[in-house]
Amino acid sequence: MLDKQNNLNSHLDLKSSGGCFLCPRNCGALRNDFDHVGACGVTKDIYISTYQLHFYEEPCISGKNGSGTIFFYGCPLKCIYCQNSPISNCKNLEEKNLKKYNIEDLVEIYFELEKMNAHNINFVTGTQYIPEIVESIKLARSAGLKIPTVWNTSGYESIESLKLLNGYIDIFLTDFRYIDNELAKKFSAVNNYVEVVKEAIDYMFKICNENIYDQLDSDIAIMKKGVIIRILVIPSHVSDSKRIIDYLINKYRKNICISLMSQYTPMREDFEYEELNRRLTKREYEKIINYVYSLGLENVYIQDMDSASTKYIPNFS
Repeated sequence: MLDKQNNLNSHLDLKSSGGCFLCPRNCGALRNDFDHVGACGVTKDIYISTYQLHFYEEPCISGKNGSGTIFFYGCPLKCIYCQNSPISNCKNLEEKNLKKYNIEDLVEIYFELEKMNAHNINFVTGTQYIPEIVESIKLARSAGLKIPTVWNTSGYESIESLKLLNGYIDIFLTDFRYIDNELAKKFSAVNNYVEVVKEAIDYMFKICNENIYDQLDSDIAIMKKGVIIRILVIPSHVSDSKRIIDYLINKYRKNICISLMSQYTPMREDFEYEELNRRLTKREYEKIINYVYSLGLENVYIQDMDSASTKYIPNFS
């Protein structure tokens, strides 16, 4: 049996370490070429779709200047409704002739985004590149990078990998997709999502046990450190979202920041599961909003119903 922690510690050369165990799938892939990609769909080379100022995160993340967001190719989950599917599914990636980035390139991107007055550096689905990202943050901070870092994740993270991020990530912007493993299996092709995400979020709270904000003016406060838990309300599955909220309150009381997301957008019209072929209704979303407020939660972000639109999805080309 390969020692997962040793593999992580010798992380900069996945081939010599015997394989990749960065995500909870523990696929052990060498990731040395496109014949040996990981469950994430990528090799050990760093592939970035786009980096930009992003204005459609939570207000405390995007602020007025935007979040310096880096969209990576690949993802450990296989959500059939994924809005980022052009970069998460990685089909025929070897044919796209994409630029390969290295650690020094990442550092340059961070400083470019900082010069653009980004409030933070926002890593979207970076699990498959955790070792390189950690090394790049080390270099950037030693060279004077000041703005906070955001780990924008599905929540499907291993504790071993989160330990590598400890000290380098300031804000965890994490999904809590399901509290029913049958839904996770149907929609995201994973059997153990619930157990993994509970353990992962618990560790995130240990790393960032207090939400800290910088009040820029009377209108906006920017998060400098903390945890935000996103709950994507899936059509016909409001009850699952309620169960997630119940779990979070029972576990963490009211010391949590929740983002209730109404933005589910069908990316096609022929899903096997009929409920995925439509947007969330206003009535469904109001049910979950009313439920949250009935429990006395105050630190809650809600969305307009028109957020369920492809116009808010970045241009990944």
